[in-house]
Amino acid sequence: MSASNKPEASGHKAASSKHQLQHDPEWEIHPHELHELRSRQHPHVLLDVRTPREHEAANIQGAVLVPLDQLPHKIEELKQHADKRIIVHCHHGSRSLRATAFLRHAGFKHVHSLAGGIDSWSLLIDPAVKRY
Repeated sequence: MSASNKPEASGHKAASSKHQLQHDPEWEIHPHELHELRSRQHPHVLLDVRTPREHEAANIQGAVLVPLDQLPHKIEELKQHADKRIIVHCHHGSRSLRATAFLRHAGFKHVHSLAGGIDSWSLLIDPAVKRY
C-alpha cells in the first residue's frame, strides 16, 4: 500500500509456470476464492471495469460492465448492492484496484479486486474465457 493509502498494483501477477498468484487479502480476492464464492452462490456483484470492447472480447459470466471512467456516475446505482460483496475485475488487476479504492472511499465496505484480473481467472479457473 502506498503512503496515500491506495493499493499499488506492483507484484500482483500470475506466475506463468505454476500459476501461483501473489495477492493482498485486505484489498484482493484470489480467483480460487471467487470461484468458491460463486460455487456456493454467495450473494455478490462481479463488476467489470474494463472497456466495452474488452468486455465484448472476453468476459466472466454474470459480470456487470461499468467502465472505470464511468464508475463515479454509477455510485447511486451500486448502492443497492452495498450489503453484498462487490468483486471488481479488469484485465490484470491495476484498474480494479483503483476502482476498489474508489468504492471503499465512497463508503462501500465489502469490496475487493480480483487478483490478476480476468487473465488470472482464465489461467486458473476457466480456460474457456479468452485471454488477450
